[in-house]
Amino acid sequence: MAPTPINATSWTFADTYVDEDDVLAAARARAEEVGVTPIGSGSGAALRFLASVIEARAAVEIGTGTGVSGVWILRGMRSDGVLTTVDVEAEHQRLARESFKEAGIAPQRARTIAGAALDVLPRLTDGHYDLVFADGDKREYGAYLDEALRLLRPGGVVAFDNALWHGRVADPSQRDEETVAVRDLVQRVAETEGLVPVLLPVGDGLLVAKKEWIPEAD
Repeated sequence: MAPTPINATSWTFADTYVDEDDVLAAARARAEEVGVTPIGSGSGAALRFLASVIEARAAVEIGTGTGVSGVWILRGMRSDGVLTTVDVEAEHQRLARESFKEAGIAPQRARTIAGAALDVLPRLTDGHYDLVFADGDKREYGAYLDEALRLLRPGGVVAFDNALWHGRVADPSQRDEETVAVRDLVQRVAETEGLVPVLLPVGDGLLVAKKEWIPEAD
């Protein structure tokens, strides 16, 4: 028997199940002021949960925005965990640092790097990170996955926001560049050996995959 579709009321209830506090509300207000679209509260709660479950000590974020997703991630990480967050907009990162400060996060726990993700990520250490979260240029999602697989330790987790891309990914008639890039990513993650994937219907879709432990060859 096919499952009964979740109605809109239940979807909204689930997506807003974990409340956001004044710190996150202020971060969202900053995002609106500068024209940034942050992750939804359901996706943020999922990121915090993931960071907590894997006891993340080191994480990378692609797309700082004004700190909404960063606050969620840092709240799930270990108390000594460090988030490295990358964004092309230095002003957005300044606003994110305000959000981190208001959240009571020590400055040394959030390392902001201004620059293009595909210029910055290759300079980060192989196999050092527990969590990589991408919310940047959708056309670069495939390249972000390549970098994430290199950066993650075995057992680490990669997550992509906007994996449903406003309902367009599931509609094969939608063929614009961004939709095709996200659709290709979703398929690639599902087919890549050594990844354990799940596509969560929170916010605009959160694609998550665990990098499996791979035994060394004899």
